[in-house]
Amino acid sequence: MLLRYIDAFAAALQQGDYRLTKEITFWLIERTPSHIVWDFAFPCFQLAKMLKKSPAQIAIELAPALESDEYFSSFEAVGPYINAYMKPTMLAKDVLHLVFEQADMYGSWEKTWKVALIESPSPNTNKPLHLGHVRNMILGNTLASIMDFAWYSVKKVEVVNDRGVHICKSMLAYKLFANNQEPDQKSDHFVGKWYVRFSQEEKNDPTLLEQAQTMLQQREAWDPEVVALWKKMRHRVLNGIAQTYKRYGTHIDDATYESDIYKDGKDIVAAWLVDWIFEKDEKWTVVHYLHRDPDPAKVKKLALLRSDGTSLYSTQDIALTKKRYDTYKMDTMIFVIWNEQSYYFQQLFSAFKALWYSFADNCYHFAYWMVYLPDGKMKSREWTVIDADDLADELQQKSFEELQKRYPDTDHNELQIKAESIAMGAIKFFFIKYDPLKDFVFDAQASISFEWETGPYVQYTHARCVSLVQKYQDMYAPIQLDDVEYALYGEDEKELFLEVLSFREAVRQAANEYKPNVIARYVLHLCQLFNKYYQKHQIVSHNRHESVARVACVKVVQQVIKTSLLLLWIDAPEHM
Repeated sequence: MLLRYIDAFAAALQQGDYRLTKEITFWLIERTPSHIVWDFAFPCFQLAKMLKKSPAQIAIELAPALESDEYFSSFEAVGPYINAYMKPTMLAKDVLHLVFEQADMYGSWEKTWKVALIESPSPNTNKPLHLGHVRNMILGNTLASIMDFAWYSVKKVEVVNDRGVHICKSMLAYKLFANNQEPDQKSDHFVGKWYVRFSQEEKNDPTLLEQAQTMLQQREAWDPEVVALWKKMRHRVLNGIAQTYKRYGTHIDDATYESDIYKDGKDIVAAWLVDWIFEKDEKWTVVHYLHRDPDPAKVKKLALLRSDGTSLYSTQDIALTKKRYDTYKMDTMIFVIWNEQSYYFQQLFSAFKALWYSFADNCYHFAYWMVYLPDGKMKSREWTVIDADDLADELQQKSFEELQKRYPDTDHNELQIKAESIAMGAIKFFFIKYDPLKDFVFDAQASISFEWETGPYVQYTHARCVSLVQKYQDMYAPIQLDDVEYALYGEDEKELFLEVLSFREAVRQAANEYKPNVIARYVLHLCQLFNKYYQKHQIVSHNRHESVARVACVKVVQQVIKTSLLLLWIDAPEHM
């Protein structure tokens, strides 16, 4: 709908002596920043060369020739810009009808049915998920929902890393020290305990690493006893992780186990080694050369097979991505993996091109940076980490205690349910609101605040909107747009309507640029505008004409907050 107003402004600019065409003006018009009272601006810089005048002079000469119409009430030259001022009545009518008609689909784009595969979070089967996995999960979930809401057909995929020496470390510690103990805690935490135990015991017995490597060889040779233990430990971890996935809203459409794909990768590499696409280096490792140089320090290459014939992550990634393309014919393949793997993905995508894979140019590494604790970086071997489950439990307890203070007479079970919703909203929003390419420190206490830049603040604003709409309906009747007098709308409402109108563009930007934080920042700003409006105006009063106009405004804000929260995989509660 914004294009309608831009088109009207472009048409107005064709007035006057300059006789500008839409081709010249349409693509130059821009929204003004929120702190500026004007709504659209036309910069005159590009006209300066053509007309041999300064941009400010062009603005001064052109602005008086522009006439108000059904969309704009006035135009004014401000420096090198011509600013346009919209009529609140027309804007209100357009926005209200659009949001009321489209409801939950408001802000979405027409489906193109392009297929996007998003790989996330791809756990290991030797330990539970921790804070780093939480950021991966949340970013993967929200990116998938935003892209699906925009125009893609999205599939969530993952590769479960269930082989390697790190898996055998937890297996070996369990075999040596557990005495066949059954899990006495959540099953993935139970397995993780033995991974930590291995690290502790290895300090006193360096031969443990060699024993773990031997166990890996036995696993690869399909030794019955080792395979049975491997299956038991893997089953325990995956059961526990499935519970964590459910709590965080993670759904996987297609999970592939590394143990099922790595041999396919070895076959592909071996086949292309014969054709000299890949080569053996001086150490007899099979590699893909990205850059050759007489100076060994400047050579760039991707290792694909070790000299002993064992595979690497690159081996499986080549086979798995090809398998995914054969299955889904994806238009986009997005790997959600932390930024320290950026160079690896440059190498991997180069290998795709060397193999003439048609999807090579459509792969994207969605990099994200670290989450830190207040006391520093996490170390999974010593387990100085926050588990995904422990994090959720801690925030749930904090939320429950806060709700008890606010609503001491509310039923205990009801408070527990609300506390879970608030806790998960707090975690997800705190993680999403930061640019993925920035580190941040997770502050558990700050995340559950009911004020300003938090999930509970947005959830509370949504509940407030629902309460106001319900209050009006209890006092009068369900809202009907035919009852709204648009002439009652002024500048305060226009500010809200303009923000509502820009939601579709926020969705487009978030999907195109792979930035879920755009939606988080958008809905925060919308909530702040609404709460300012709420503090200034009595929404429901004994004046029905004013009440229905204001409540209709509240209703469209509530709808957009709800949709934004759902895109971020956060509950939109009706009561707090």
